[in-house]
Amino acid sequence: MGIKESFEGVMMDWRTVVLVALAAILWRTYISLDHEIALWESMCSGIALIILGWSLFGYVYSLSRKETSWLISNKMAQGIAVSLTALNAYVLIYYGMRWYGLLRIEVYLPYDFLLRDARYILLVMAYCGIIFAMRYLKKMHDNYLLVTEKMPEMRRPAVPDAIFKIITDERTTIVIIAIAFFWRSFISLDREILLWESMCSGVALIIFGWVLFGYISSLSVRTIRPSVAKIYQGICIAIFSVNMYVVVYYAMKWYRLLAFAIAEEDLVPLDFVFRDIQFFMLVIFYCSAIVMSKWLEKASEECEYLIKKGEKMYKE
Repeated sequence: MGIKESFEGVMMDWRTVVLVALAAILWRTYISLDHEIALWESMCSGIALIILGWSLFGYVYSLSRKETSWLISNKMAQGIAVSLTALNAYVLIYYGMRWYGLLRIEVYLPYDFLLRDARYILLVMAYCGIIFAMRYLKKMHDNYLLVTEKMPEMRRPAVPDAIFKIITDERTTIVIIAIAFFWRSFISLDREILLWESMCSGVALIIFGWVLFGYISSLSVRTIRPSVAKIYQGICIAIFSVNMYVVVYYAMKWYRLLAFAIAEEDLVPLDFVFRDIQFFMLVIFYCSAIVMSKWLEKASEECEYLIKKGEKMYKE
């Protein structure tokens, strides 16, 4: 085993992932003790998150371009890469605006720092979930030898199968992204976000995210191959972390609107730009996960087929 393979093994080990998550929690707890986050503390947090996110993206993208006998692993890696692009772009925009002083109070004082801590920790957990999934995806990418083109189609009920194909179609996700863009553009025209507008945005994201989480969780239970189940579990951790951030963000946002009974007309234009970008990037993240779920379902079917046929062409 070479130095590169040894380094990859250490970085993708579940114990390393746990240490990274614990370090993020301890770091944010420490810098938030005084209820203030200085510029240098924000820069340390942001730079670490940016390096982690884009390094992981580079690794996933290189894996998606690598030749393999199991073509579905390339599709899964491409889906993860798109999801990472959305998260990484969001992190870059957020910290760029934060460091230049273009982003002000997001929810309400004196608890605005709590949202920032929750965001950071949950983003780190999302990256850790993807790292955990990539360990097993790379293993199957390198070793899985099933010729997928010769596998017969699995029989499923016609109506659910048709609905699944429509929902996971790339054109459907493009329509969803377009709707999200026009919706946020419409409600931001007057630079004032009312409670009902915020609730429509938040409820849509919450339903979107948790339904997706439930579906992929069901795949991890249904699949027979343990390595494939680990991939699903890692992706579930990432989606769960993003879902929890959405819940925390909108809960604090709605509390502000309800408690103070005001619209957010006091926000400067760039505050609205960030909120629109945040909503848009979250939608892209979920849409890429929806398309990826099509290949996750396909991978589950192939593993079931392989077990039933007693194939021994794959080594764990």
